[in-house]
Amino acid sequence: MDVVQKVFAGRVPLFLAPQAGVSESPFRRLCRRYGADVVVSEFVSAEGIRRGSERTHEYLWFDEAERPIGVQIFGSDPGGMAEAAALVEEAYAPDFVDINFGCPVKKVVKRNGGSGCLRDLGLVESIIRAVAGAIGVPTTVKIRSGWSEELRDPVGIALRCQEAGARMLTLHPRTRTQMYSGEARWSEIAAVKRALEIPVVGNGDIRTAQDAVRMREETGCDGLMIARGSHGRPWLFAQCRAALDGLPIPSEPDVQERFEVVVEHARNAIAFERDEERAMLEFRKHLGWYTKGLPDGRTLRQELFTVRTLAEAESMLEGYRARLEPVAA
Repeated sequence: MDVVQKVFAGRVPLFLAPQAGVSESPFRRLCRRYGADVVVSEFVSAEGIRRGSERTHEYLWFDEAERPIGVQIFGSDPGGMAEAAALVEEAYAPDFVDINFGCPVKKVVKRNGGSGCLRDLGLVESIIRAVAGAIGVPTTVKIRSGWSEELRDPVGIALRCQEAGARMLTLHPRTRTQMYSGEARWSEIAAVKRALEIPVVGNGDIRTAQDAVRMREETGCDGLMIARGSHGRPWLFAQCRAALDGLPIPSEPDVQERFEVVVEHARNAIAFERDEERAMLEFRKHLGWYTKGLPDGRTLRQELFTVRTLAEAESMLEGYRARLEPVAA
């Protein structure tokens, strides 16, 4: 039994989505602890892997505690993608390799990577066949519903992915031209689920535990993938898990608990990056997300967006908590 079979053998699994600059190892480990059943790496350039780029290979590293984990790669050359996948399998031994056909970012799409491939479904098939033929672990894919409204055909795209050898398919039901605007059409996840024999994972607009339950009920999807809803809220996985299992949903953490998670995440980010200032500069976006929704959070964020060390961040967080205490009393 391979990892895909194991993941879908029991309860509905929860996936942490591959997100550039977000789903690094420290955040993946936090999400696993809170209940994510499967995590996926940031998407990595096949060309960077083949060239032996040091920075690219840093994105591929993961801790054994993160398993099951998939490494997601992107590119537009079938041979290059196959070579990169084989290198990843040999050097890092992930549980599966995922192909990115969904990223809408211009710098990726202009090289025909990510959702850019959806303009040529023959190319999509060729890439999947090449990768699947080059590795022993399962090949999975993440797609959007199409390049544009005119080319919107999630079922047709998904069927071709399955035929080419994909063992699991994740659908974000927006087109590339939509980017992240509008609402994700969950009805398209349901249509793809009805059409495919392989497991289908639904992705898009899961921001609360109730959203997770609703997506599962409305689409019948085999698994759920959480992306932007997890930003600054790794505990969303615990809430979704409880809701799916029919258990009481854990409440949002209070300020003290939230800040403890922030500090833990930051410490792990520094250990991972090995350069505190660089790590904290990159961590500022997480500080923004973690403090969203807090009383006078805007002022706190303005302070935190200047930090260069963890000690500075801890001092600001403690000062904020101290200011809140008289209000709470």
